[in-house]
Amino acid sequence: MNIPKSDLPRVVVVGGGFAGLNLVKKLRKLPIQLVMLNKHNYHAFQPLLYQVSTSGIEPDSIVYPLRMFIKRKKNFYFRLADVKSVDPENKTLTADIGDLSYDYLIINTGTRTNFFGNEQIKKYAMPMKTIPQALNLRSLILQNFEKSTIVVPKEDKQFLLNFVIVGAGPTGVELAGAIAEFKHGVLPTDFPDLDPELMQIHILEGADRVLPPMSLKSSKKSTKALQQLGVQIHTNTIVTDYDGKVVKTKDGKEFKTRTLIWSAGVTGNLLPGFPEESFNSRSNRYYVNEYNKVKGYEDVFALGDIALMPSEEYPNGHPQVAQPAIQQAKLLSDNFVKILKGKSNLKSFKYNDKGSMATIGRNKAVADIGKLQFGGFMAWLIWMFVHLMSLVGFRNRLVVFLNWVYNYANFNKASRLIIRRFSVSERRVRTNSEL
Repeated sequence: MNIPKSDLPRVVVVGGGFAGLNLVKKLRKLPIQLVMLNKHNYHAFQPLLYQVSTSGIEPDSIVYPLRMFIKRKKNFYFRLADVKSVDPENKTLTADIGDLSYDYLIINTGTRTNFFGNEQIKKYAMPMKTIPQALNLRSLILQNFEKSTIVVPKEDKQFLLNFVIVGAGPTGVELAGAIAEFKHGVLPTDFPDLDPELMQIHILEGADRVLPPMSLKSSKKSTKALQQLGVQIHTNTIVTDYDGKVVKTKDGKEFKTRTLIWSAGVTGNLLPGFPEESFNSRSNRYYVNEYNKVKGYEDVFALGDIALMPSEEYPNGHPQVAQPAIQQAKLLSDNFVKILKGKSNLKSFKYNDKGSMATIGRNKAVADIGKLQFGGFMAWLIWMFVHLMSLVGFRNRLVVFLNWVYNYANFNKASRLIIRRFSVSERRVRTNSEL
């Protein structure tokens, strides 16, 4: 990897997500040789991927170059690399660009889409976990509209304009709301020769309500808002098969569609090489103690979505959202000062739950903050402010804010571009690493 030898302890950070980003901000100031490995050269703000896929914003407004953190920082190195495995006993890792030894290893590889072992659905469904996947979905949606202006039979138009979303968590709900707004705000103007009523949006959820992680009050408000937008909600519905044309469910329902969007769950991106007792094979998350040390190791840490820290309050680990990752990264960076000095009085992790929120569309959102549950315009403003300030870089905040103002004022989505065509054959050959 062409990393120079150094007398300083080498700390290798694998992953450039929320945890990795917040970690290197502080670690780069310590007397260490810091190496960051990531298979993309940017950090992506995943909570706004759905707006990329529905033409609300451009992808470059929610990404930040990881090499920006290297500027004028001695002993800090970034390598574009896909880590394949780890040998924790010999303290080395193997990537597609070579091997690297470490003194300390910090893993924050995040998650990938979980299809629960259904290879048929994995083959044809559209995930939305990365920038390329969001752009693929944007192209497919716009291509469906374009093709529907050409086909004549009504059933063919309905097949192209029928959108099925699996999973009614925050991502599924926000995506359904954005597609519904596209139907009401863009379709009549861009495609006046199409009947908007032919376009159908379905959400399929295995639980008995939408937004299962949030309060019942927020769930009911979200259901009402989605129904007002024309979204059809199907709870207690489990998808069993999809062949690229027909979605089949456990209770016998069928939905004909060219576009099945999968937001039903995630699983951890484990790095091979650790013994079975170090991770949970069901969730694919590393067992970590209160200091985020991987079970069985003093020099390996795991943060964020990939870390499973069971506690009385969180027996199944912390929620796989941004805040636990950010808070764990900040604590570990503080603890590392003590680790480097050989001290053992490390501070234990205590999660500060700052609440949950989801937006359903224009002026509509729900928020659970502490004991408060509220929705409507105020929740929508809070959602926008929190997400805007969470973006990395002033430019990104400014660009996204201006896009939101433009879209709000004009009832429009400016990024309706098919930059690259997406084909069904391309969907079939996606690799596991892309998923």
